[in-house]
Amino acid sequence: MIAPLSIWSLLAVFALLGLGLALLAARGNRGTAEDYYLGGRRIGGMVSGLSYAATTYSAFMLVVLTGLTYRGGVGALGFELIYFAGLGLLVIFAPRFWLVGRKWGFVTPAEMLARRYGSPALGRLVAGVGLVFLLPYCTTQMAGVGLLLSGVTGAEISLFQAVCAGAALAVIWTLPAGLRSVAWTDAALAALMLISGLLAVYFAITAMGGVSDFVAQLGQERADWLSVPGPGLWSLPTFLALSIPWFFFALSNPQVAQRLFILRDIRAMRAMILWVLGFGLVFTFIAVIWGFAALILAPDLAQPALATPALLTSGAIPTFVAILLILGIMSAAVTTLDSIALTAGAMVARDLAAEAREGRQILIGRITVLVVILFAAGFALVNAKIVEQLAALSAVGLLVTVPAIIGAFFWNRATAFGAMASIALGAGLAVILVIGQGMSVFNPMLALSVGGATAVSFIAASLASRPKDSALDFKAAIAEDLAQMRIW
Repeated sequence: MIAPLSIWSLLAVFALLGLGLALLAARGNRGTAEDYYLGGRRIGGMVSGLSYAATTYSAFMLVVLTGLTYRGGVGALGFELIYFAGLGLLVIFAPRFWLVGRKWGFVTPAEMLARRYGSPALGRLVAGVGLVFLLPYCTTQMAGVGLLLSGVTGAEISLFQAVCAGAALAVIWTLPAGLRSVAWTDAALAALMLISGLLAVYFAITAMGGVSDFVAQLGQERADWLSVPGPGLWSLPTFLALSIPWFFFALSNPQVAQRLFILRDIRAMRAMILWVLGFGLVFTFIAVIWGFAALILAPDLAQPALATPALLTSGAIPTFVAILLILGIMSAAVTTLDSIALTAGAMVARDLAAEAREGRQILIGRITVLVVILFAAGFALVNAKIVEQLAALSAVGLLVTVPAIIGAFFWNRATAFGAMASIALGAGLAVILVIGQGMSVFNPMLALSVGGATAVSFIAASLASRPKDSALDFKAAIAEDLAQMRIW
């Protein structure tokens, strides 16, 4: 086990360094809502790319994905590579988000859809759906922090203490300067995540005699884990159930879609996409290899989610590297939480309280950030079935906005009625299936039913109605810009 004092000491230093970076970032703020939520649309490629990566590659990677590898084998790599392939959607949609955001001053994806379809009510609906389905995802981040710190210290750091620490970090790194402080700390923490992950994997493989011995042991002792469906987890239905919502993550999740508004110019956008793809590919292999290493060095765990704590305390990883990785995993959780909290604040301020003045919008956003973080911390401490149901709900709930987003750029016949009907129907169906009928996230009918109903109702309701006179024509408005940038 790792001494709690060592973790608390480094965590304190870590928090102070992050706070200093956040306060330094605050010096660049100009007091406008656009500056607070989007960094004045002046964020460069490397910082925005690392911030996007840190927001996307959350504690899920080294807690859940590692556990899925431990439990089911190489199928976890295929699942995560489907998500990675979904990042290719950025090549098509990032330039379009950026262009319309600059042209009309959009701050949130909900605001973008409201203006495109000429319906403020649609913006409020999209914001409300985003808030409902993002909150459970926040909870899983805090739960991951608690599971990790409690596991590596033999419960000497309690779940309550761990969750409070994660919440405190999210607050002090978000409130000072909004997006600018989040982006700067995200970039630094992404580097920590990558470096600590590479070091940990290196020492784990070294403890097994090197790469060749590691591969040989896997082949001899866990051959089933190197094929699909492996020991039983990765059947085709399970693979589809998990992969379908994650493929559209780059469009469906407002905390990452909003990142497409913050870029300084088109060169920064291209750099951002390369940074995200490079980081994502490396970190995916880190998480999967880490899971296989745990399978050899810490076999027969009753709970696969404890694979990371078990491996960190197995003796194979030097203490300083273990603590560094703990900070890296906490970074992954906190960067995701603070990004979601900031986006939630922007949606409340811009979409639900759109008439408020600039200063009031920033205040509303800060209050919302605190509420979201407290919600996530509180629910992470509740050991109840409803938390698991909400986590399953968040996986498919945000999928309901995807048809409206695609239609906004590629189908002029799409209407506000079609967007509202499809989002309301899809969200309601998701709630009924998960909360009402207890359908598991591993059941492919959940994603197929919600996604299918949303897409069909969007098309049908749009064809049965007419576009509003106040609707914007994104396709025509940015066609010349896309041609000049040589983007399809």
